[in-house]
Amino acid sequence: QVQLVESGGGLVQAGGSLRLSCAASGRTFSNYAMGWFRQAPGKEREFVAAISWSGGSTLYADSVKGRFTISRDNARNTVYLQMNSLKPEDTAVYYCAARDLGGYSDRYMPGSEQHTYGSWGQGTQVTVSS
Repeated sequence: QVQLVESGGGLVQAGGSLRLSCAASGRTFSNYAMGWFRQAPGKEREFVAAISWSGGSTLYADSVKGRFTISRDNARNTVYLQMNSLKPEDTAVYYCAARDLGGYSDRYMPGSEQHTYGSWGQGTQVTVSS
């Protein structure tokens, strides 16, 4: 497995920005696509964004498209989620995950299917006040 630790969450006013980081260790980070998911109170965990192993391909949920940007630095074993124009409905615990399950091609390309992500961080809380 890949060990993942998220950071960068916090309290921000609506319209503000935050950048989440996810530091990886263990298996070779650059071998896997990475994803960000979130879970709001009383709701199921949902897909936010994903990025391919090289960073050349990205995928976003419609709810965050144009506001959030996922990126990665393979030299630093870190994936980022830049969140701009935050809304109260973005309030959730945010998790990063490595796409180390599923088929061979799944591991390299971004995807929204949670069952293809086998390594998860502990999560970081993001709270957006109105």
